[in-house]
Amino acid sequence: MTADALRLHPDDTVLIALKDLPAGAPLEGFFTASAIPRGHKIAARPLAAGETVLRYGQIIGVATEAIAAGAHVHCHNLGMGAHDQDHAFASAVRPLPAPEAPRSFLGYHRADGSVGTRNYLGILTSVNCSGSVAHFIAEAAEKPGWLDAFPNVDGIMPIVHGSGCGMSGKDEGYDTLFRTLQGYARNPNFGGILLVGLGCEVMQIPDLIGAGRMRADGNFRYMTIQQTGGTRKTIERGLEVLREMAEVANRATRQPAGLEHLTVGMQCGGSDGYSGITANPALGVASDLLVAHGGTTILSETSEIYGAEHLLTRRAVTPEVGQKILDRIRWWEDYTARNGGEMDNNPSPGNKRGGLTTILEKSLGAVAKGGSAPLTQVYKFAEPITEKGFVFMDSPGYDPCSVTGQIASGANLIAFTTGRGSVSGYKPTPCIKLATNSEMYERLAEDMDINCGDIVSEGVTLEAKGREIFELFLRVASGEATKSEELGFGGAEFVPWQMGAVM
Repeated sequence: MTADALRLHPDDTVLIALKDLPAGAPLEGFFTASAIPRGHKIAARPLAAGETVLRYGQIIGVATEAIAAGAHVHCHNLGMGAHDQDHAFASAVRPLPAPEAPRSFLGYHRADGSVGTRNYLGILTSVNCSGSVAHFIAEAAEKPGWLDAFPNVDGIMPIVHGSGCGMSGKDEGYDTLFRTLQGYARNPNFGGILLVGLGCEVMQIPDLIGAGRMRADGNFRYMTIQQTGGTRKTIERGLEVLREMAEVANRATRQPAGLEHLTVGMQCGGSDGYSGITANPALGVASDLLVAHGGTTILSETSEIYGAEHLLTRRAVTPEVGQKILDRIRWWEDYTARNGGEMDNNPSPGNKRGGLTTILEKSLGAVAKGGSAPLTQVYKFAEPITEKGFVFMDSPGYDPCSVTGQIASGANLIAFTTGRGSVSGYKPTPCIKLATNSEMYERLAEDMDINCGDIVSEGVTLEAKGREIFELFLRVASGEATKSEELGFGGAEFVPWQMGAVM
């Protein structure tokens, strides 16, 4: 992979520029017709108007005009076109090879049998109206000296959002927020949860705690500002409660845990033309390694698998699981239509500058994060993950929202590929950033954990890079800090999926 351009599949009608190419650069018996930016597509042969264009051996769109060999292929001459696929349910299910030896990590064992990779205390809010008070409590608790007596507690995290009232109390939006809040309260990366509400909101605290035990360990408290007596009294009472909870959480220490207790949410954001060549397939290798060891990986972003869903339905363990993928796709087609959107609202402007043209092309690269493991189950946003292996969770493509759903579903680690460069973190769950290209990795070195650009620049194999990512999974799960953790990210990235009317 050290040539000037790459053909990803024998049937591909485009090449991918591996560096900035000037006009007239020689490629496979022809010359570039214009300057081609790195990561962008070049016609590998003449294409007629209306002809399908292939990348990864799959359709990424149709030529909207005649395209000469060596010409730049992008938004000006490539459109969506028809993209019906053969879903062939469960036809490509292949078991993964058994691992050479068992592996483990050091984590915090919880009363419900789950294992945390971090040990935070969370201040969960039922409504935006209690958000500032949650921040006040956390700020008071994180003053110098307060946490010194609790060395095993990683910190205090206010979980603040913009909803919880002005909404229906019985629609899909309510149910989704309900699952999200309950899921965060139960995430194993929390050693305890304080739930704070205002008191009069639609998302009532008695409803949240009455639907089931919030935490098996009992390290859970709740209060409302109205009942407690206002802001100052709630802060004072909150600090008293947090100290009691911190004493309990501090008793937890890291102990060995099998990889069946590791659940990794997989994301891509700020993708570019390299994403589907380097970081995404390398993460797919790491995903397969974890699944082979009994762990779980979560692929999400339903609007960014659009057009590539057939690659997942074929790996579904049953036709019923495959049909769940299509059911979510159909829901999304209706959802975007009734809200004045369209499924091809992606790629974003940054994605396009990086070389991605249609959602079909972006989706094919995004699905590569899922490796080759069988797809064992499909879940709604923030629904608890109960099956091991490679699974799918429905979500928007908006990264903070999608990761929020994965953490609510039980992810205790996040792996995030990026080509343009993304700066974010997701407390209480550590986030590993994977750069798709070496230039961006060097420019944003303080934010990136692994450079996958050397797959192109230095000929590192996908297998070797996947193994490197897998080994970092285990180190981070055992306590090694990620770049986003060192920078303090995670306080602003809790973004529940808000649906329905705001009233």
